[in-house]
Amino acid sequence: MVVWGDAALIESDQDYAHAPLVRTVVTPDSGHGAVSSATLTATGLGVFEGFVDGQPIGPDVLSPGWSSYQWRIREYAYDVTALVGESPFVLGFSLAKGWAGGRLGGQQHGAFWTTKPSLIARLEITYADGHQQVVATGADWQSGPSQTTSNDLYDGQSIDARIDVTGWNTDVTPRDGWTGVTVLDFDKGRLVPYSGPRVVRHEELAPQKIWTSPSGRTLVDFGQNLVGWIRLSVNAPAGTTISIRHAEVLEHDELGTRPLRTAKATDTYTTSGGDDVFEPTKTFHGFRYAEVSGWPGELTADALRAVVVHSQLRRIGHFECSDPMLNQLHKNVVWGQRGNFLDVPTDCPQRDERLGWTGDIAAFAPAASYLYDVKGFLGEWLANVDVEQSHHDGVVPFVVPDVLSLDTWRAGRPPQNSTCLWSDAGVWVPWALWQAYGDVADLRANFGTMTAHLDHVETLLSPNGLWDTGFQFADWLDPNAPPDDPFKALADPGVVATACLYESAQLTARTAAILGETEAQARYEAYAARLKDAFNAHYVTGGRVHSDCPTVYALAISFGLLSADDQAIAGDRLAELATANGFRVATGFAGTPFVLHALSSTGHLDVAYKMLLERECPSWLYPVTMGATTIWERWDSMLADGTINPGQMTSFNHYAFGAVADWMHKVIGGINPLEPGYGRVLIAPRPGGGITWASTSLDTPHGTVAVAWRTEEDRVTVDVTLPEGVTGVFRNPDGTEKELSASSQLVLQIGA
Repeated sequence: MVVWGDAALIESDQDYAHAPLVRTVVTPDSGHGAVSSATLTATGLGVFEGFVDGQPIGPDVLSPGWSSYQWRIREYAYDVTALVGESPFVLGFSLAKGWAGGRLGGQQHGAFWTTKPSLIARLEITYADGHQQVVATGADWQSGPSQTTSNDLYDGQSIDARIDVTGWNTDVTPRDGWTGVTVLDFDKGRLVPYSGPRVVRHEELAPQKIWTSPSGRTLVDFGQNLVGWIRLSVNAPAGTTISIRHAEVLEHDELGTRPLRTAKATDTYTTSGGDDVFEPTKTFHGFRYAEVSGWPGELTADALRAVVVHSQLRRIGHFECSDPMLNQLHKNVVWGQRGNFLDVPTDCPQRDERLGWTGDIAAFAPAASYLYDVKGFLGEWLANVDVEQSHHDGVVPFVVPDVLSLDTWRAGRPPQNSTCLWSDAGVWVPWALWQAYGDVADLRANFGTMTAHLDHVETLLSPNGLWDTGFQFADWLDPNAPPDDPFKALADPGVVATACLYESAQLTARTAAILGETEAQARYEAYAARLKDAFNAHYVTGGRVHSDCPTVYALAISFGLLSADDQAIAGDRLAELATANGFRVATGFAGTPFVLHALSSTGHLDVAYKMLLERECPSWLYPVTMGATTIWERWDSMLADGTINPGQMTSFNHYAFGAVADWMHKVIGGINPLEPGYGRVLIAPRPGGGITWASTSLDTPHGTVAVAWRTEEDRVTVDVTLPEGVTGVFRNPDGTEKELSASSQLVLQIGA
């Protein structure tokens, strides 16, 4: 942890369009030999890009990201040894609003944490003889204007290349016209080290098509719904203004901007008259398409590149099979996670929202931790969950960081209280990390969050012992709900909430056992038993669950709420409902992650496959038939006639329904953890649905586990790869098992 000493939080003493440049000149101490190390630590409210002698201090952008600023502001440390020499140099930073000072939460205002971006930085240089020199932000720094004339995460960035900033981060001579800075009163106790993944540029996509729309507008298609921005290269007369507006879809052959709501999602560039390269690093957009206006002459593909931006995550899980539609679905899940894992796990990356909705990640965490190494990413987010909960009387908020509590739209409304699935994220996400990585530290760090959630909700239970009181999102976005009323699900909210709470109580009791917290284990085992008894007494009759819809059966089966006899009846009823519905999806956020698991675990694998492979709306493959390249928020975000869903809430990049990938990995692919961290694995592929081959792999903490199977006439050949030291169990479709201790090839009779 850095010792900040006299370093001060500073802001420019003028507005400078909320995008100032700040700098100081550093003269290295002489007589101490060569520089042996140089470490720069920086953070603040807003976002920054740092430079040493004109060179970027790191590859990251939008740093230091978004945290619960009231209590936690993350320090980013950089090794800048290679950038510091013997000669004087400029230490400079470009600042912008970011999350702290920009618009958030769907409202026209923002600046919830700061009205101007600020910075605190400390450079520690160590010389060959051990001498240390410290340079830190303070009253002696200077500030001046940048070429950014406006910036906002929702609305975009404007850049005027005519503003001369030549040499601002390299010229050690005084800057004409620059002013000073203001030192702010600041509690450095809010600063915390950050070791998680940073937001970086990942790749670039060239335009796939440029054309003129029916209304005469110039449109660009990058072929993939992505998150980031467009880098533009142009040579045009000075003062030429070029605008780029972004959107995820087309509607009636024009840019489909209605889902953006109030977000302008527009970047504007004013040319210098020379060769200009514009890259709006103070914002980000969710888009596949762009509308370009003001371009001088004919727009060509070499002038534009879409820059893909998200947290630096390592891909660890892969899936592929003989069905191209399923492969595209899986690819869509991957791109949905990439776009929404930008510093915090957001619901969507494009409209006036982009918030860390807890229910979305609660549903998706198992799939997320298979596809990418998310240990550091979600661990950091959970630290925000913990601090938010501790300041909300045990309530895990709807979004983390909790901007909704600060937003005026909640004025006059009751304060947020616990709600199932969303608040259950405080339990389910740490458990998903435990299953994926087997690191008991993840459980220990979040055990307080788990118990606080359960203890608070216990005060909300009705006299019947059910969580059937208060506000619930419940089975949010059930496809049976009308576009303007996403709450109107088939599943009774009390059934959904009580089932989810039971799962949380079970997981918390298991966590207590792992941690050796015997009293807590007994308490939460008893808590779970009471919930199970109440659930069955009030909601279950002869295997039928109250409200008799797919979600309630999926939850009751998956969470183990039913007796063996009732489980079989419920499984048959779930299959019956799925069949009667033409195998189309009839679940929302709560039921969707579990419905296929519930079917396949109760002997209805064929029905599960038919649901997965259904192409009529609502289904997982319907968006694929419509050309989707990410997961949609609604099953019918785009209607069959090519018009956008009429609801006021529609996104084309929401990962929650992509939770189905978990079933694809475990059931089609066949890779399941028998021990947390995959020290022991269950290999149990279950071919079906006409799929003739599948290949699945996962880089576990112990090495790569891989399964590949293919059908050949009357048999299935399965190739299993296990890392050294990892043992496993191979389970045949008939339930028989075989111990595995090394890589193997197994041959099964179809139908055996």
